[in-house]
Amino acid sequence: MNNQTICNPKTEVPKGRSLNDKDYMNSLLSSLKEMVKNYALVMTEASNENLYNQYKEIFDQYSDFQREVFESMFRKGWYSLEAAPSNKIDTKYQMLKQELKDLSE
Repeated sequence: MNNQTICNPKTEVPKGRSLNDKDYMNSLLSSLKEMVKNYALVMTEASNENLYNQYKEIFDQYSDFQREVFESMFRKGWYSLEAAPSNKIDTKYQMLKQELKDLSE
């Protein structure tokens, strides 16, 4: 991979029609992402504080588990990240800084 890619050595899995560990982890990660999104939505519509707190507790658990699954897949080399050029980061930072300034006026 190029020097702009952040990744770990890839753990090889069997190829073919049978499901392998990577397939199961991808399925689990997709499900957890969807559940986290749904609980975020549900929390915004909770009718009272007790209900909100229960949803928030479940949201936190699923969110933490989703992160653990992602990190495990990243360690196995099944995910890679792309380094952003510093000028792109600076441009985005300046844009967000200006938006924040505009909001406080």
